[in-house]
Amino acid sequence: MAYTRGNLAVKERARQEQVQQQRYRETTKVVTRRRELPIREKLLYLLTLVTCIVIAGMLIGRYAHIYQINYSINTASKDISKLQTNIAQLKIQKERMENQIVPTAKEQGYIEPTREPIRVEKQAAK
Repeated sequence: MAYTRGNLAVKERARQEQVQQQRYRETTKVVTRRRELPIREKLLYLLTLVTCIVIAGMLIGRYAHIYQINYSINTASKDISKLQTNIAQLKIQKERMENQIVPTAKEQGYIEPTREPIRVEKQAAK
């Protein structure tokens, strides 16, 4: 039977070669390169980026201006409150001085006027 099918030694080698070929299976990797973007699309992206940067710059500028205005408002409020306390102190000082006028005048020889009118004599011109 073996003879009718062919030489068994030869067939055995063929099987071994097939087994070895199956072990080292060759694989190929497909490498695809990305195409470059067209010029119009690049310009569109660039224009969009520039627009976003300009808008962000404007917003940041506005916020900086608002911050500066708020800072000046706060400093003005502090100055106003300082001036109001200064005014209150000066009013108190004014009232104290008004209360001291009469006693100080009496010490220096002030006589309170009577109901009679004050007469002033006119001197003749020389």
